[in-house]
Amino acid sequence: MGLFKEFKEFAVKGNMIDMAVGIIIGTAFNKVVDVLVKQIIMPPLSMITDGVNYADRKIILRDGVGTEGAADYVNEVSIGYGLLIETMVDFLVIGFVVFIVVKFMNRFRNKAQDPKNPEVVTPKDIELLSSLNELMEEQNKLLREKRA
Repeated sequence: MGLFKEFKEFAVKGNMIDMAVGIIIGTAFNKVVDVLVKQIIMPPLSMITDGVNYADRKIILRDGVGTEGAADYVNEVSIGYGLLIETMVDFLVIGFVVFIVVKFMNRFRNKAQDPKNPEVVTPKDIELLSSLNELMEEQNKLLREKRA
């Protein structure tokens, strides 16, 4: 029964919902970046390099020999570096977009956590910590004046 209670608390507190929303957004984000790289970035890059399709680029170590399906057929052995190039471009685009999104979100978080900013509602915990800090500064000032 304890395991069920813990799961209920986990689900009710929102952790499970937050994770599900994050996974769904991540999946959608992956599709957007995939299209951005394959349809927007790679075609001009391919045009600059004389129509080279990077996904098909490879270094052939051994050519395939014989007719495919025959008993003496030997498969081609190759290193597909083109897909690595596309994946690296994907990574760079994802990294840059995530950086921009985090930077954007941090700007809003910093505004929300500033108790002196009247434009944005400050979270209650930040408000309480800010007032506690002000009270401690006031108390320290009074103690310094008393000693002097």
